[in-house]
Amino acid sequence: MIAVPSPSGQTATDLPTGPTPGEWSAAVAAIEAVPPGGRVLLLCHVNPDGDALGSMLGFGLGLCRLGGRSVQATFSGSQDLPPSLQGMPGAELLVPPDQSWTDPDLVLCFDVAAASRLGPLAERMDSPTAIVVDHHASNTRFGGIHLVDPGAAATSVVVDRLLERLGVPLDEQIAECLYIALVTDTGSFRFDMTTPAVHELAARLLATGIRPAEISRRVFDSRPFGAVRLFGAVLQRSVLEPAAAGGRGLVWTYATLADLETYRQPPYVLEALIDSVRCTVEADVSCVLKQVTQTSWAVSMRSKGGVDVSQVAVSLGGGGHRLAAGFTGAGSVEEIVAAIRARLD
Repeated sequence: MIAVPSPSGQTATDLPTGPTPGEWSAAVAAIEAVPPGGRVLLLCHVNPDGDALGSMLGFGLGLCRLGGRSVQATFSGSQDLPPSLQGMPGAELLVPPDQSWTDPDLVLCFDVAAASRLGPLAERMDSPTAIVVDHHASNTRFGGIHLVDPGAAATSVVVDRLLERLGVPLDEQIAECLYIALVTDTGSFRFDMTTPAVHELAARLLATGIRPAEISRRVFDSRPFGAVRLFGAVLQRSVLEPAAAGGRGLVWTYATLADLETYRQPPYVLEALIDSVRCTVEADVSCVLKQVTQTSWAVSMRSKGGVDVSQVAVSLGGGGHRLAAGFTGAGSVEEIVAAIRARLD
């Protein structure tokens, strides 16, 4: 199972082009072809981040505004969402995967680069009209219709374009979902994919009346004290290797299941840990290993620009963007770091 991180990280130059006019037309036609009373199933990847969940629920709400269709949204794996994403508009559309429709009239998935990221729900995409809405350059083009734009800062950017083509105007609830998606995948508009068009979209979303300060506090600035102590313990064991990555430098650390138990924290609190590691000025590449089982680790990687970490991640069975990527590794911490180090060198 690939663990692809949320921040976009890549630059806007030299990326494949986005959806063709024919792909846009095919997607709109497939959605409009759902009969009155038809069922539309929305999917996103396991352990959804802000872009995955926000894009899925934002589109779901837009589809509800059109009327005449029933909508469900779901994802595989643990259904526990971090507090920062709980209570998002459209949450009433969420159902456990075992309660989702097995034969919907149409399926769309959001922010998913490979079918493996859907877990057992991947089989729902076995249809020529199944629509993939994504922005990962490593997208494998599974499914039937592809709305994939590697030049987009977030999947929510593609969703906004799709809603516009469907004639769905933005309202405050849709905008909150898309804004959370946009702000999380651009690192609060700090990453290289933050173009003028991104700010223009943010302005349109803000114009609906959403409250950016309140959203930012909930999404970025709220953390249990136990998580603060956990971060301190994990950061204490960070290792800096200045000679790694061809002399560009590597900094890495790891968090174990025992750490989570000691500080009584759920696994999702570790998703933000990479941001505390990547600021190390002596290293271009940063890496956090998060224990999933006794022998497997979800690995998040970041680069400041000198290294394409997506190539490293893909070579180890994962994917992502040039400056933000990830994979799931098996073995000991030392073995996984050695594999990363070898590919960086």
